[in-house]
Amino acid sequence: MSASKRLLTVLLVARLFFVVGAIGVVRHAPELVHLRQDTVWVELTELLAVVIGVFLFLGYNWARWLAVAWMVFHIAINWSSVGAMAVHALIFALLTWASSTLPPIAISPGHVLQVPHK
Repeated sequence: MSASKRLLTVLLVARLFFVVGAIGVVRHAPELVHLRQDTVWVELTELLAVVIGVFLFLGYNWARWLAVAWMVFHIAINWSSVGAMAVHALIFALLTWASSTLPPIAISPGHVLQVPHK
């Protein structure tokens, strides 16, 4: 896979996590008024998606695997909804494929998503 395609894949996944996490945070924020434990956990998982998106964008390879773990968690909590579980399983399969087949991205201070030179 060429460097530009690799970067595009990582950027798309980073944006997806950031946007989905941010939408989830905004959507569930009003529920925090009641301070229920389940609402706090929902917000924390949505914030984690935002963090994953940011660190994927910055090129940290550990964020790829954290994204995969996040998806496994979402598959597990959606076991009662076949449709939601199927969507999360598909995204999980794509993330796992991308995380295991794409070479690591070199991180240079001050530069975002720099590809190593050959």
